[in-house]
Amino acid sequence: MKVNMQSVNFNVDGKLVDFIQKKLDKLEHFYDKVICADVYLKVQNTSQKENKIIEVKVAVPGDEFMVKKQCKTFEEGIDAAASSLERVLVKRKEKVRVQA
Repeated sequence: MKVNMQSVNFNVDGKLVDFIQKKLDKLEHFYDKVICADVYLKVQNTSQKENKIIEVKVAVPGDEFMVKKQCKTFEEGIDAAASSLERVLVKRKEKVRVQA
């Protein structure tokens, strides 16, 4: 699956890129028709510890799913976003299977 990443006002470490790619590649186990994923990484300038914002948009034929998470670390946010997307993609697969 093609994963496009954009980071706002900072450079992404290679380890983080690999981590995100690995996590999102696992989504294909739940729904094999995933076209691509767009990941947006942002850091909010606040005094809160949870200042990392992760937005993941996954494209499937005929639809797009968007998940937004705010966490202490990008890794934690990607984990949470990936698990949310797993549930959404499983629901989508069930819905498509029922209609067919």
